[in-house]
Amino acid sequence: MFYDGLLLIALLAVATATFLLFTGGEAISPATNPALELVYRVALGAIIIFFFGYAWTRSGQTLGMTTWGLRVERNDGRLLDWRTVLFRLAAAILSLLPAGLGFLWIVFDREGRAWHDRLTGTRVVQLPREHRRQSHRRDR
Repeated sequence: MFYDGLLLIALLAVATATFLLFTGGEAISPATNPALELVYRVALGAIIIFFFGYAWTRSGQTLGMTTWGLRVERNDGRLLDWRTVLFRLAAAILSLLPAGLGFLWIVFDREGRAWHDRLTGTRVVQLPREHRRQSHRRDR
C-alpha cells in the first residue's frame, strides 16, 4: 500500500498542478470556482479508480503489489472486472473509516482477508517465487 500510495500521490500532484494552471496558481475552491472544483474532484477520483482498476483488471497487480509478489483476484482465482473494482474500492473506504480497522482485520482473519475482500468476494494472494520470476521476465 505504501508504494502504491507514493505513486498515486505523484499522479494526483501532477493532476493538481495541471488544474492550478487554470487558476493562476490559486487554490481550487468551491467559493471561487465551483465548476472547476467539481471537475477537479471528479478528475482525482477518476485517476484513483483508473490507477487501481487498470492494474487489477489487466494483471491483478499494481506496481507496489508486483514488488511484493502479491495479486488481487476473485475468490475463484479470476481477475477482477471493472464492476468488482468499483465495488472493492468503495468497500475499501468502509475499511478505512473506523481508523483503518478493516485493513488491520487481516491480522485476525484466519484467511488473511480485509473487510473489503470479504464484502467483494476478493482475496490478495502471495505468488510463488517461480511465478514472480517468470512474470518479471515476460514484462521485459
